[in-house]
Amino acid sequence: MDEVESILQSVERSPTTSIRRFSTRIGVPHTRVWRTLRQHGLYPFHLQMVQCLEEGDEARRVDLCRWVIANGRLIPFILFTDEGSFTRDGINNTHNSHRLSDKNPYAIVERKSQHPFSANVWCGVIDNQLIGPAVLPNHFSGRAYVDFLRNEFPLLLEEVPLAKRMRMVFQHDGAPAHYSRLVTHHLNLTFPERWIGRGGHFQWPPMSPDCTPLDFFCRDG
Repeated sequence: MDEVESILQSVERSPTTSIRRFSTRIGVPHTRVWRTLRQHGLYPFHLQMVQCLEEGDEARRVDLCRWVIANGRLIPFILFTDEGSFTRDGINNTHNSHRLSDKNPYAIVERKSQHPFSANVWCGVIDNQLIGPAVLPNHFSGRAYVDFLRNEFPLLLEEVPLAKRMRMVFQHDGAPAHYSRLVTHHLNLTFPERWIGRGGHFQWPPMSPDCTPLDFFCRDG
């Protein structure tokens, strides 16, 4: 087997292996591996991290999208919220994660979002206005969350025009703390039939952080 064929077969068997490992495995300088791959139109494309979806989640996401389309007038009044978990482990570096291919395969890597954390930061956005951030307790319980909604959250809304606050639709995801009886009772009183979430008037689909604008410009890593 000649050198070029050996390189191409190695890539076909293991397209996520690094160039230097290919070089060591087949005994060819990495510069020649790079040259061969480029000559055959193969380039490294970085992997994209996405939320893991479970059975039935996709249908719920479609239902939400249809509701948004049917109620487009409400979009400027939806307060999207989320919490970011920060740990001493830092941020994962995916710079060296890639898949070799002759065209972008849009490869993804599923990951879970529930990990132990040492700090929890809340943030919100309504229309083009950022609300927060606010630091929440490390132990994020329903009691801690409802205390935040009663005592700190109103202060964060002071810069939002009153007319917009009167029509505001509150959104949060289905985190366990969000679904406690204390929280749902408080939201039903504060935003009657005007909140989106698990147990709310409008359902927020699980595993759907990419459905909120916060995921595109205000992220934890």
